[in-house]
Amino acid sequence: QIVWEAPIERKMECVNKGRNNQTECFNYIRILQEFNDTHLLTCGTYAFQPKCAYIERSTFTLDAVNLEDGRGKCPYDPTTGHTGIVVDGVLYSATLLNFLGTEPVIQRSLGQHSVLKTEYLATWLNGPNFVGSSHIAESEDNELGDDDKIYFFFTERALEYDCYSEQVVSRVARVCKGDLGGARTLQRKWTSFLKARLVCSIPELQLHFNLLQAVYTLRTNHWRSTQFYAVFQALWGDVSVSAVCQYSIQDIQRVFDGSYKEYHEQAKKWGPYSDSVPSPRPGSCITDFHRRHGVSSSLELPDNTLNFAKTHPLMDDSVQPVHGRPLLVRKGVNFTSIAVQRTEGLEGELYDVLFIGTEVQMFDKPHPVHSLIISSRSSFLFAGSPSGLVQVPVADCSKYRSCADCVLARDPYCAWNVNISRCVPSDEQYGDMLLQDLQGSDTSMCEVQYNKAVKPSLRNLTVAIGTNVVLPCELTSNLAQPVWTFNGRELSQEDNESMLYDITLQALVILGVGVHHSGTYYCFSVEQETRFASEIYQLSVVASPSLTLESRAPMDGLGLVWMMVIALGAVCLVLFLAVIYLRRKLQDEMEKGSKSLENTLVYPIQLPSQPKMTKCLPSADSDEKLWDPSSFYYSDGSLKIVPGHALCQNSTGSSSPSGNGIPGQPLPSPPLHSPNHMLLSGVRGSSSNGYIRLTLGGGVGEERPPLGELNEELRWKLKQRQTLPDSNPEESSV
Repeated sequence: QIVWEAPIERKMECVNKGRNNQTECFNYIRILQEFNDTHLLTCGTYAFQPKCAYIERSTFTLDAVNLEDGRGKCPYDPTTGHTGIVVDGVLYSATLLNFLGTEPVIQRSLGQHSVLKTEYLATWLNGPNFVGSSHIAESEDNELGDDDKIYFFFTERALEYDCYSEQVVSRVARVCKGDLGGARTLQRKWTSFLKARLVCSIPELQLHFNLLQAVYTLRTNHWRSTQFYAVFQALWGDVSVSAVCQYSIQDIQRVFDGSYKEYHEQAKKWGPYSDSVPSPRPGSCITDFHRRHGVSSSLELPDNTLNFAKTHPLMDDSVQPVHGRPLLVRKGVNFTSIAVQRTEGLEGELYDVLFIGTEVQMFDKPHPVHSLIISSRSSFLFAGSPSGLVQVPVADCSKYRSCADCVLARDPYCAWNVNISRCVPSDEQYGDMLLQDLQGSDTSMCEVQYNKAVKPSLRNLTVAIGTNVVLPCELTSNLAQPVWTFNGRELSQEDNESMLYDITLQALVILGVGVHHSGTYYCFSVEQETRFASEIYQLSVVASPSLTLESRAPMDGLGLVWMMVIALGAVCLVLFLAVIYLRRKLQDEMEKGSKSLENTLVYPIQLPSQPKMTKCLPSADSDEKLWDPSSFYYSDGSLKIVPGHALCQNSTGSSSPSGNGIPGQPLPSPPLHSPNHMLLSGVRGSSSNGYIRLTLGGGVGEERPPLGELNEELRWKLKQRQTLPDSNPEESSV
């Protein structure tokens, strides 16, 4: 185990830049690749300061001292889409280059070659979400002398569609391994960057899968047979739909060798490029054709070729899937990852087996499966998520309990052993004793002497009258259909409305059982007219007072789950009652406290740090009766608000009120009919902030004016206020 954490000072810098210290300011590993025979390359977000390091393979230790800058190799944000692949000691990566995540880049770094990047133009990359990358050794056995290619798969906002809203599409892009950039044009930029749309759709349903989620490269003995398997997601109305599409390397090559797409200024829309194309062909790798014409590297390409490549990175044609449609479509499921393995059946045919990750919970915490890797050495599948790693065997033959079940599964990893009457891995050396039919799934080969099916054990269930009963029936094949019998007679929902088969639960549900429901229930799995027992139940209904209950036959491995559900329900009920009790107590306390606050008006003012209170006297032109103590109150006891400035004269005396500088605290209670003189002149312009409470009316037991009348009086008085030359807008709007 290697622990590579971001130091505390890097985490603090991350927090100071506005990032979340609970989810973002850590070191998330985003690249782990074989660098050479002795070391692995790893890169992490390093609290929004990407870093790369090397791991020695022999000791499995990380050199945390000699770190390399990870910008352009690894994303800053752990949630950002990215991809990276090491080819001959050179890292080809696709990520976001800056802290704000506004500059996407496909970059080559490390190794002896100079750093190459994509041009920072929306026509090259426009808000991409990178998904995967792959190296195809197209230089091997190539009659054109072509170069190896690095392919990148991503989604981005399309510019070529005449839509009011930007449309997200899936793309495949490629660069040449030997690209050195241009001499004058496209210096240290890719000269071989081209991209095309990746189509996965059901045309007759107008259903287009534009959200690419993952890509797997299935390699064969020769690169020309390379296949790409991709999983997509889409929304069909308000229902999520997922699909798997297959693409061949030769179809992708044909698109990149086709016509270019460009923006027509006069028509104000995108269309195919129809003029002559410069020679050598823009975006192509250096081949024997270039060498014959004196061009041995991209540095020697003419400017007209490079300028065209800079302005025409998009191909006009789209890459269509094999067979023109998806291999697999599922409604209500989100595919997140994929891995593919090619295996051989007993008859010698090759089959591609797809392992698809979804959002089904496989870990302690619910997380989608983000990555799938197949180990060809150990025949295990590794499924990874943010919470952990799970190892599962690629073959699980023990779940097929009969010869017919094993044959109908059409699982290339499994075959029926007639000697031991068990479904076993097909790679075991049993010779002619194994039965398998992946093409026709013919169960007639399961003769009587071979078809020693494992009879399911009888399950007894005793319930009271009126109970709702659930009888599970596990179907090991996705193509099988359940058939139920009761005391030897086949059940149908039309005959008895109280019985129904729930597809989600894969169970027979009997509502409000009576004595007449007692008997033996068989569940048969039926596929291609082959029928074998899957479950057997003996149901006994006894007389008892009618209760609203549900009885479920024991499911394998689910008893503990139901106990936990019941326990959690009890805990939730106790917590709910406690919340109601505390809420009522809080309301009672608030009602008690609100009585003492009804006489108080709170408003914000600016408080000075050291207020100097000078003695204020009325000016010569002021209204003298406003300063008469008997005029501080209205006849109903309400405090008058006097608009305008109090003109102050210098005086040796000072009145420093005590206790009125505490924010949120009431002023000292004055004697009846002798209110405090609150001087705002010393408060105005202060840099401090706080609250002062003004007591309205008299003491306890005195009659108070209605709050509605008080509010109207306040509004009316404030409308009468004079405009002060140095008034604070916040203060004047109190």
